[in-house]
Amino acid sequence: MLALLVGAAISTSARAETGRVVVIFTKGGFVVGVGAGEGVLTLRGTHYPFTVSGMSVGFTIGASTTKLVGRALNLKGPTSIEGRYTAVGAGGALAAGAGGVQLQNANGVILQLSGPRVGAEMSVAVGGVSIRLK
Repeated sequence: MLALLVGAAISTSARAETGRVVVIFTKGGFVVGVGAGEGVLTLRGTHYPFTVSGMSVGFTIGASTTKLVGRALNLKGPTSIEGRYTAVGAGGALAAGAGGVQLQNANGVILQLSGPRVGAEMSVAVGGVSIRLK
């Protein structure tokens, strides 16, 4: 019985894939920040366009546009990228004009993204983003 469980765990993680992600996200607001954008997941040589939307509640002033690039980990096919994401780990910190974030959805997909930010925005907020394939 234990061998079956171990074998199932190994085969499940062996099917997990890593894709490349590019996202352009624009956010702005005063107290409540709202953002939207578009992106592309590249998986096994195929491009899957998606939309990104999000909202944060807290102290938000200003506007910014961010182009983020990175990886999507633990994919079980392109549709597993869909869902609501929240920040995990120490991600989300912005330093010297460059931003980095690590997000995870309920499907276990982890997005590791980084890139420069254009614009000025101060944010001390709690929120998340949602991704939906087009």
